[in-house]
Amino acid sequence: MTFEDLNLNKPLLNALADLSYTTPTPIQRKVFSVVMSGKDVCGIAQTGTGKTFAYLLPSLRQFQFSKDRSPQLLIIVPTRELVVQVVEAVQQLSKYTTLTVVGLYGGVNIKPQIAEVEKGMDVLVSTPGRLIDLSIKGLLKTKSIKRLVIDEVDEMLNLGFRTQLETILDLLPAKRQNLLFSATMTEEVETLIQTYFNSPARVEASPVGTPLENIQQSAYEVPNFYTKVNLLEALLYRDEEMNRVLVFVATKELANLLYDELIRELPDQVGVIHSNKEQNYRFNAVRQFQDGTYRVLIATDIIARGLDIAEVSHVVNFDLPETPESYIHRIGRTGRADKNGIAIAFVTEKQKEQREAIEELMNYRIPMLPLPKSLEISDELIDDEKPKSNRKQAVEKIHKSETFGGAFHEKSEKNKKVNVRRDHAKEMMKKYGKPIKKTRKNN
Repeated sequence: MTFEDLNLNKPLLNALADLSYTTPTPIQRKVFSVVMSGKDVCGIAQTGTGKTFAYLLPSLRQFQFSKDRSPQLLIIVPTRELVVQVVEAVQQLSKYTTLTVVGLYGGVNIKPQIAEVEKGMDVLVSTPGRLIDLSIKGLLKTKSIKRLVIDEVDEMLNLGFRTQLETILDLLPAKRQNLLFSATMTEEVETLIQTYFNSPARVEASPVGTPLENIQQSAYEVPNFYTKVNLLEALLYRDEEMNRVLVFVATKELANLLYDELIRELPDQVGVIHSNKEQNYRFNAVRQFQDGTYRVLIATDIIARGLDIAEVSHVVNFDLPETPESYIHRIGRTGRADKNGIAIAFVTEKQKEQREAIEELMNYRIPMLPLPKSLEISDELIDDEKPKSNRKQAVEKIHKSETFGGAFHEKSEKNKKVNVRRDHAKEMMKKYGKPIKKTRKNN
């Protein structure tokens, strides 16, 4: 099947042709007809399978232009990066139409976004928080929304957006079509579906846990952080085909530490991105990685589902993720659009259980490779790797010697005073030579 076989109009087909897209992915084929029928849809698909176009193509195909400048299509996503990418996808597909799209997200000045909203739009893409901000201010009208898309539902719930999603759903017209897309079908997702949606049709492609066939996986057993650094540098020096490498680490602190190490050996070739970085910095880092300025981009899981970078040659799991599903999302950043990709994992002794959980989920054993013979094994440990003792330190007792006199010293004269009863009459006699008697004053 090609896109020509779908019930697409000429503007969409021309836009797809400009992008050199000819064949729909499985999720795009399966979702299209169901969305066109008007039913609610719950699509289950891994990252990198073409979910964005899966909901955009039928939504834009059914779009009816109106003089009312209120949005008809609302797309909610969990991260700022994903807002930018979905907006870009809408612009690519609507190239031959007059459709307008606006993206909203937090962490930046709200005034320019308010100005865009006031101009009007046909499609709105937003994170939950900024959408509520503008709705509460009365700046955003939701009465014209005919179709709602919630992308990465499971990730949104994991990030604690449940209350915000419920607030948004209460603001929308009751009569609308709902499209939900998720990589996993968790209990929270099921509850949300049962509470707010009308028996959506389940459409599944590449169930989570299925290792992508076009991604070659391998792993190394590595003892500690600095040996991992040495191994990553050795692989980068040895393999020139590692020209666009996305490296996932566990925490922001480790991301910064790894960046400091790599930048010494690869000056001007390494970028880092995590939630503590300002929005413009994050966008610039992604852009420089996309255009090839950066050979390596270090990232935390905040962008595991928020990046759609073409031609990522390798994904390196510098640290294995806590949840096995996240491993699938991470390696899905490479091998996109039917291209081959390579995923490499560094596994410490503490992370063997995480590796086993990943392999159990995928029903696939990741091949283990021997460390290069010339690799320098570091003995240096970071704070998280140092053994922590639970024993209390013994308090050394001080034994007094027989001659020990303590801190005694003689009091000064002024401190030798003792309390005595004063003889007032005697004092007066001594001072004045005669007794002084107190008398009452006459009133």
